[in-house]
Amino acid sequence: MAAHRLLYATSLAVVFNLCPGNPVDAHEFDPENGEEINEVCAGCHGEFGEGGKEGEYPRLAGMPAEFIARQLHLFRDRQRPNLAMVEYVDHRQMPDGDIQDIAAYLAGIELKTKLPPVDESAPDFDAYARLLASKKIMQIPRAEGSQAAGSKLYRKECASCHGKMGEGDKKKAVPLLAGQYTNYLWRQVEKYRNKIRIHDPDAPEDALLSEFTDEEIRDIFAYLSVLDD
Repeated sequence: MAAHRLLYATSLAVVFNLCPGNPVDAHEFDPENGEEINEVCAGCHGEFGEGGKEGEYPRLAGMPAEFIARQLHLFRDRQRPNLAMVEYVDHRQMPDGDIQDIAAYLAGIELKTKLPPVDESAPDFDAYARLLASKKIMQIPRAEGSQAAGSKLYRKECASCHGKMGEGDKKKAVPLLAGQYTNYLWRQVEKYRNKIRIHDPDAPEDALLSEFTDEEIRDIFAYLSVLDD
């Protein structure tokens, strides 16, 4: 188990490719602490950070560690309003080290959209391992709208930051969009439009999302909903 955790921590350092001076980089990742904190987060966000209740709670698994840490700091400092988070995030319950550990832990979780084929009659078939793997499968229902129109809009307006396949950008702490609940994305768009959230921290006056019609947003979400099929 210790060797597994060491390998996990080492792989995270490679995946994140964090630059010196980043808050997450300044802390030595403690996977045991991250796993323990996740037991609390799992009540809403799921055992593997998969979210739940059809988007009432967002997927966190696979998000860039720095992005997760930034959001937790905003919640903790009451700069991002969220009543559901108030009970769990304050300076006493969520110090900086804990934020960095849970952010790294969640970022390292990989969710797949389907299980690879196996021969269940094979002598080495492990039914329990198969069951555990099935718990980390996540599929987003297809959203209404024109996928063709959404594809064109996404490639023109969104892909440069969020990636060609909606995978996000770990180095720049840009969240993934593919594999995220459509209902959750809609709620965030409304918050961006109403200035409750800031779309781009480097350009707080950015009004990009306000320039899209609801139909255009719907089409983009329709496209995103099939990117991880």
